[in-house]
Amino acid sequence: MLMVVFAAGLWSLADAQAPKTLVVALQGDPTGLDPQTNLDNESWYIESSIYDSLVSYKLGSTVPAPGLAESWTISPDGKTYTFKLRSGVTFQDGTPVTAQAVAADLDRAVNPQNPCYVPGLKGVASFDSFTFGSVAAGTAAKIEAVDASTVRFTLPVPNAGFIASLAMVSSGIMSPAVTKQYGCDMANHPVGTGPFKFVEMAPSDHVTLAANPTYWRGRPKMDRVVFQIIPESTTRLLALERNQVQIVLDVLPSDYDRISGNKALQLMRAPALLTLGVGMAVDAAPFNDVRVRKAMNYAVDKDAINKGLYAGAATSSQAVSAPYWAYNPAVKPYPYDSDMAKKLLAEAGYPNGFTTDLLTYSSARSYNPAGGDKLAEAVQPYLAKVGVTVRIQQFEFGAYLDKIRHTPWQGMALFGGSGDNGDPDNMLSVRFDYNEASHTFAGSNYGRYHNPVVSQLFAQARSITDQARRAEMYKEINAITHDDAPWIFVNNLQLVRAARANVDGFVQFPVTGLWRLDLVSLK
Repeated sequence: MLMVVFAAGLWSLADAQAPKTLVVALQGDPTGLDPQTNLDNESWYIESSIYDSLVSYKLGSTVPAPGLAESWTISPDGKTYTFKLRSGVTFQDGTPVTAQAVAADLDRAVNPQNPCYVPGLKGVASFDSFTFGSVAAGTAAKIEAVDASTVRFTLPVPNAGFIASLAMVSSGIMSPAVTKQYGCDMANHPVGTGPFKFVEMAPSDHVTLAANPTYWRGRPKMDRVVFQIIPESTTRLLALERNQVQIVLDVLPSDYDRISGNKALQLMRAPALLTLGVGMAVDAAPFNDVRVRKAMNYAVDKDAINKGLYAGAATSSQAVSAPYWAYNPAVKPYPYDSDMAKKLLAEAGYPNGFTTDLLTYSSARSYNPAGGDKLAEAVQPYLAKVGVTVRIQQFEFGAYLDKIRHTPWQGMALFGGSGDNGDPDNMLSVRFDYNEASHTFAGSNYGRYHNPVVSQLFAQARSITDQARRAEMYKEINAITHDDAPWIFVNNLQLVRAARANVDGFVQFPVTGLWRLDLVSLK
């Protein structure tokens, strides 16, 4: 839990309209504010305004661009990346941004002797192994400060998505002075180089940030940003209509028309890297039989669910969406066919079906704006028609994540997510890869899917830089995972946000957790 740092005049809704204050509604608390130790959107929404990474993205895209590093070079073998830092940048605590500072912070990702070694910390979810490699698998990068302005990464094996991964919010650089002062409690004392500085956190209520006057891109247009925690979607929308908040990040599809019809509001849509599905624990009966998993896909009328819950979203056939260059148009969605579902269940030895649990959450997500409870309730009767009795187990989102990440759960669970770096390996491998050397599942492979052919394709695709060849490999992965059916593939959505009509300069990136709130103003 974050430490509460109370400043004079604790923020409340009553003073939301103070000059140059932007209030953004979140549906839940962040799990922490150390970018290396969380994977949830709520944390990233806030962290993207506190931290910068070595690499950024061009506005509104996933094309890598300079960040804290003004330039970089890559060796011909794709293993050595050398970054030249921009000069004159300081952390929000006044500490200079040097190569030594960057290397000291990222040492937490790759050095088991570091007392704050992230993979060794209890109860955290991290992209560190995905980005910087795994010590256990022998793929960890060597990070060194060549001189005060030059950082070098040496990778044991090539990683074609490395530059894109360095632009993720999770690769944000923390001031090493925080580690010296607070030990491993960085999540409670966030200090980066970003446009806004951490002020205070009141759990289940709000997080307040103040403008960083020395931000290297220029002082933000707003004096402060308040992330107001409002779990209920109805309450979030009402707060927007009353101008108590200016931006709502999670909007129900059923509210789209109401927002569009209000001249005081704006509904903002953008291409997105989002995926939604119902996953299965594939390493235990009954879902260790591919016929059962395929039956689940045939049993559910995804088209009807997408029309009723997701404002007509198209049914998906694979985990990546069409904006990815690895999308495979030849892979088609499973059609609704309850007779085929019953036939497959009978062939698998379940002519009378079975009973299983379905783990879910109640809140809406960017990749599931209707909410987990609504999707679970929509799936349940379709499975009942083919003899599968579903017991819905609903959790608060944090407890849900803890359940699927840290317990040997069985049955079914809602899966989904947003692309974090624009590279298809990020969306696909974190959900379907298995490390054959370390015998570990990838960070978001919560259903414990393991296909050695797929794992080999992932390793090959990461080892080359030719995008066309990589695309063919990921398209093959999409075809295999479709046929293996570890998920009921539901849909891929756009990013949809709501704001007051006077909000100007709000840029949406296809990667969900990233903002440039320093560009936002109120007209």
